[in-house]
Amino acid sequence: MLKPVLAVMALALANPGFAADPAKGEASFKKCKSCHSIIAPDGTEVQKGGKTGPNLWGKVGNPVASDPDFKYGAGILAARDKGAVWTEAELTAYLQDPNAWVKTASGDAGATSKMTFKLPKAEEAADVAAYLATLGAAPEAGQDATTAPATE
Repeated sequence: MLKPVLAVMALALANPGFAADPAKGEASFKKCKSCHSIIAPDGTEVQKGGKTGPNLWGKVGNPVASDPDFKYGAGILAARDKGAVWTEAELTAYLQDPNAWVKTASGDAGATSKMTFKLPKAEEAADVAAYLATLGAAPEAGQDATTAPATE
């Protein structure tokens, strides 16, 4: 069985015309709003949503499970402790199957994700990841995702 990231890469190679579309990802994000919001460091609500999941501002380029205001599950914390960083490819794989991603990234076959929602279509998951990549910058040394400056 391919690891989730490899499956996404295989899809991209099999469909060279496929390119993630942040605008489509923004539209698809409505499926995520029941649990997640996107709030910029200055308090601007980019996407008003729930608080069951962490704020998704500035995730791409940052370590997994890096929101200091959110209580993460053991599986994703183990992935973070192994050095996992949210890239668009990693986020795409996570969105497609959070449990499979956590098992692979943590190295623990029994690990699970607190997030049970999935975007199983690779294109839609990649579009959402591309949208999230447009929101916030990777932090500079000494900063975390909640204080990193916005990108223009």
